[in-house]
Amino acid sequence: MSDEMRHECGITALYLLDEPCNTGCTDPTSACDEIISDRNVASLIPRILLDLQTRGQLAAGLTSFQSDRAQLLKTYKDVGTVQEVFRTSMPARLQEILDEYAGSAAIGHTRYATCGLDDVRYAQPFERVHGRLWKWFSFAFNGNLANYRDIRDELAQKHYHFTLNSDSEIILHALTHSLRPDNPPTLKHVMTAASRIFDGAYNLVFLDAMRRMFVARDPLGFRPLSWAVQGRLFAAASESMALMNLGFSDIHSLQPGEMAILEDGKLRFTRFAPNGRKARCFFEWIYFASLASVIDDIPVNDVRIRLGQQLADQEDQPLDSDCIVVAVPDTARTTAGAYAHRLGLPLVEGIIRNRYVGRTFIQPENIRGVCAQRKYTLIPSVLKGKRVFLVEDSIVRSTTLLTLIRQLRQIGVREVHIRVSCPPIMSPCFYGIDMSTRSELFAPNFTPDGYTGIPEPAMLGDMARALSVDSLRYLGVPDIAASLQTGVDTLCTGCVTGCYPTPCGQRLADETLREPVGAGGRSYE
Repeated sequence: MSDEMRHECGITALYLLDEPCNTGCTDPTSACDEIISDRNVASLIPRILLDLQTRGQLAAGLTSFQSDRAQLLKTYKDVGTVQEVFRTSMPARLQEILDEYAGSAAIGHTRYATCGLDDVRYAQPFERVHGRLWKWFSFAFNGNLANYRDIRDELAQKHYHFTLNSDSEIILHALTHSLRPDNPPTLKHVMTAASRIFDGAYNLVFLDAMRRMFVARDPLGFRPLSWAVQGRLFAAASESMALMNLGFSDIHSLQPGEMAILEDGKLRFTRFAPNGRKARCFFEWIYFASLASVIDDIPVNDVRIRLGQQLADQEDQPLDSDCIVVAVPDTARTTAGAYAHRLGLPLVEGIIRNRYVGRTFIQPENIRGVCAQRKYTLIPSVLKGKRVFLVEDSIVRSTTLLTLIRQLRQIGVREVHIRVSCPPIMSPCFYGIDMSTRSELFAPNFTPDGYTGIPEPAMLGDMARALSVDSLRYLGVPDIAASLQTGVDTLCTGCVTGCYPTPCGQRLADETLREPVGAGGRSYE
């Protein structure tokens, strides 16, 4: 993706069970064994967060539980990458952190700012200290509440005070409200009560001072959440790849509306919301998730191969010996390979990404263009005089893509054809991906009345001329469902159709249609 999008964050949880679990795990030995003897599962949190680093690079942290210390819950977090926060380049300092925050249960988080400032106060997990053990808790969250403003207004009328511009603070208050009885409520009750007022995407990991933990996936399943057990160790993470790299072999997806509850050293699963329709974010398979991850039993790698094959099957340009396929690094590489193989064209390394420039979407507007120009290095000897088929996984603002196309023309590329493995992005996301405002997106300017998610030739022609390319092709919404081998009705397609799966999401989308051109900020704020 040339114009990258900010993601909603990554979460993880670890819990040392009293006895080996009988969930079907067959191999109790792994790299995790080292933590069993000293009961310090928290030492594994930085390793998992490193594997979730692509989902959040602005802040990281953990909360651990330890029964033999006065501060039963202890939270460590800071602004920066996982490496910076946990000082992984300084082994002695890293070990000090792991020793100080040791625990038999722990949760962790790595953050992008879909809302709120780049400030340590917004870093997660959020801990709420209280004298009563069940009211002393910490949690981490990924996603976005579409009804953030509504809940905030209601809580304000009840004299709740807010210090942060964050839906995480809203969740903190909602959980606190559910825990207010004088006796500990069940964790299912806590999550059920919260789900009744939340509209949007919300995966949660929760840990309290009674050594109770839950891991919950929202009822529509917007974001992935995986879990596994090996011997006595339970683990959950936003991606299966993170668990696989720890040595887990029997990895499962938590079902939408389902929660794993860990208390008294035991694990059980229950539903906190009815089993209804799903609205999974298709961008997880196209862009966000690691190639090695599996989401809801659908391997990411397989989906990206099928996306490339579908692009190839729809190719209508005449092909000759001057045609080459180039991927816009890095997530489109697998799709580009499948596209090239299907058409019998060479896939070449004509564009090199400069990994030290940083991601252009987090740059201020006045320097984004400069950073976009430095983001890629072209290889003229590979590209000059060629008909280049450039495979992208999406186009958001088009800022970086326009710069890249201009650079291709300058080095003497004969033709530029853009192939995009997802539909045009027509509207912002209100469920955890920062696509900014509708007025900043590229595609809405070309959307005809009655658009249904399948780009028409006239629309594609206008878009190609705006980008100064010889042709442009996108996959349509039905193609995405076919590549995932699932029904369109199991996916959230709000950003590519304008039709959202939740009432508040649709209301926000309707409000964006009234945004003035060039409106700043995010549509949901």
